[in-house]
Amino acid sequence: MRAFCSWSGGKESALAFYRAIWDGIEVKCLLNMVSEDGKRSRSHGISSKLIRLQADAMGIPIIQRKTTWENYEEEFKKALSDFRKEGVFAGIFGDIDLQEHRDWVERVCKGAGIKPVLPLWKEQREKLLEEFIDAGFKAVVVAVTDSLGEECLGRQIDYNFINDLKGLKDVDLCGEKGEYHTFVYNGPIFKKPVEFITGKKILRDKHWYLELNI
Repeated sequence: MRAFCSWSGGKESALAFYRAIWDGIEVKCLLNMVSEDGKRSRSHGISSKLIRLQADAMGIPIIQRKTTWENYEEEFKKALSDFRKEGVFAGIFGDIDLQEHRDWVERVCKGAGIKPVLPLWKEQREKLLEEFIDAGFKAVVVAVTDSLGEECLGRQIDYNFINDLKGLKDVDLCGEKGEYHTFVYNGPIFKKPVEFITGKKILRDKHWYLELNI
């Protein structure tokens, strides 16, 4: 099966990609939706240049589509149509259990004749994080809600991080409610690590962001 991977640059995308290739799926490219100016990833606000560096470090092509939130679905569908023309008939998605996300994925994929594959669906949160860590992935927290706090920015995804999150109330361990986002910079799907340096912390729309520079 030839597939693309819907790519945010974060841990769920990476783990879904990892599981997919172990299941024998041939992942031909990454799909990353970016802001209309092309500077940042729509999902996590990560620099589009860093997302491209991830793809380069993985040795896989990446398609980046400029979009507003208003025409996001339209542009996503156009990308799926292009994939079908190139013989790619499946898409890998990193959703865990948000039903409205799955409903959207299935609807847009069905309309384009693409089979959605969700390798992490309904998996237990802590086990997913443990698998991610034990597989050798390396990731850093790059965005958090104001309620979680800027002190989490820059933290590595490791067992200490899991234990700290378990001590907090109403926080999803994988950040499925948007509590935090990550940038994966090394691991078993990478041929080399992504090189970057951390910059300043920025508060925007009740979210803290960590600037990553090349």
